[in-house]
Amino acid sequence: MMREADAGHVAPSGRRTRAGAGWLTRLVASRKFQKWAAGFPLTKGRVGREGAAVFDILAGFCHSQILSALVEMDILAQLFERQGTVAELASENRVPPERMAVLLRGGEALGLLKLRRGRYGLTARGASILGVPGLQSMIRHHDILYSDLADSTAFFRGETDPDLARFWPYVFGAAEAEDPKTAQTYSRLMAESQVLVAEDTLRAVAFRDVKHLMDVGGGTGAFLEAVGQAHQHLAMTLFDLPAVVPGATERFGAAKLSDRVRIAPGSFRDDSLPTGADMISLVRVLYDHADETVAALLSAAYAALPDGGRILISEPMSGGDTPERAGDAYFALYTLAMGTGRARSAAQITALLQAAGFEAVTTHRALRPFITTAITAVKNK
Repeated sequence: MMREADAGHVAPSGRRTRAGAGWLTRLVASRKFQKWAAGFPLTKGRVGREGAAVFDILAGFCHSQILSALVEMDILAQLFERQGTVAELASENRVPPERMAVLLRGGEALGLLKLRRGRYGLTARGASILGVPGLQSMIRHHDILYSDLADSTAFFRGETDPDLARFWPYVFGAAEAEDPKTAQTYSRLMAESQVLVAEDTLRAVAFRDVKHLMDVGGGTGAFLEAVGQAHQHLAMTLFDLPAVVPGATERFGAAKLSDRVRIAPGSFRDDSLPTGADMISLVRVLYDHADETVAALLSAAYAALPDGGRILISEPMSGGDTPERAGDAYFALYTLAMGTGRARSAAQITALLQAAGFEAVTTHRALRPFITTAITAVKNK
């Protein structure tokens, strides 16, 4: 007769598993134990919390669609102007009243809306969505990601053709990235999303000793605008595709930074990086690209910097040995849908920097890791 260790363990799904699962894992997977633990005073609280956590994961897509509908129909903006009843909001948004009631109650359950005396208004959480630059645009464009993830099994098997890759064509160096309309679409979204990234990066990294900052892959220059406004002594260079030059020129002109910023059009895939800067920034760039592209870019940055020059990496990162929600359960999937790049841990980015020759690699404490984490390193310290 075979022992269980030889035969393997039969999981609740009916599939036979390797016998490596620990005794506690097998116990918790037992329906008999679950039933007992749910009624035992010392364990029922834990059972309830774990059950609620699993349910929240299951319901997450529904929650995101409630948020998406509130943003897409501008209901949050409407409630910012004035409170409204179910009937009023249903009429204004051409939604059947019974369905609008479900949507509004869902928004209330998620802490976005509040109901007082029959009229809905915004909570602080709901209002914050209106105040975060680019957040509504990011929420609106997520219908592409949701569509790409519709068949999750096929997605993870690599059997789908995600549309998200076509939304960000520059990551492939595609010709579409040179199309002005396409470039304007993704550049606007990238610029809006970089406002918070710039704020957190400026809090984490000191620029007072930097004389000339070159931002590579910076789109229309949202990051440089923020840094330039905060540090009036800086000379700056923007290096990105030619298609973003008109938007960058307009941005720097409006911010009265034109005399301090040089716009150098080019592709870091094909062209050498300009020299002259003593710091190079790569803001939300590495996670868009494969390791080979990143390695080549970091080597190019090393070559373009003088001795003692610094590089700055700022982007959301994986948790590494301790996976975390933003990096490993969101950005990792987003970059997978893009078809290139990946969410890397600080340790992985450190290794890439060191391979390129950089020293004194420092990971700075992140205020909001779901926004960004900053890493700096030095050439020939």
